Amino acid sequence: MPKIFQYLSYIIRFYTNEHLPIHVHVQIQDREIKVEFIFSEDELILIFKKVKNKTPLTEAEAKEVSVFLKQYHKQIIDKWNKMFVYHQQVNCEVINVKLKKKNR
Repeated sequence: MPKIFQYLSYIIRFYTNEHLPIHVHVQIQDREIKVEFIFSEDELILIFKKVKNKTPLTEAEAKEVSVFLKQYHKQIIDKWNKMFVYHQQVNCEVINVKLKKKNR
């Protein structure tokens, strides 16, 4: 289960036996959620899904991490391709600065 990012106290990772659509698992303390990346025209849509036998993130935590995922989605997709298409290792990046939601 490679950790690809640590954003504040959130751990963002892939599982080693992943499948499409591109998604990440986000964990904070004992809570975890799966987030799928769906593109509709030029818009990124994040779909949050519960993980079996895991307590999901709170609504506030999901909002916080969605800001990160939207701003770092290109890097996440690059890491997905590197790992699952090219079978290369990916490094974990640590971001300790709280990101602000970008206005459209």
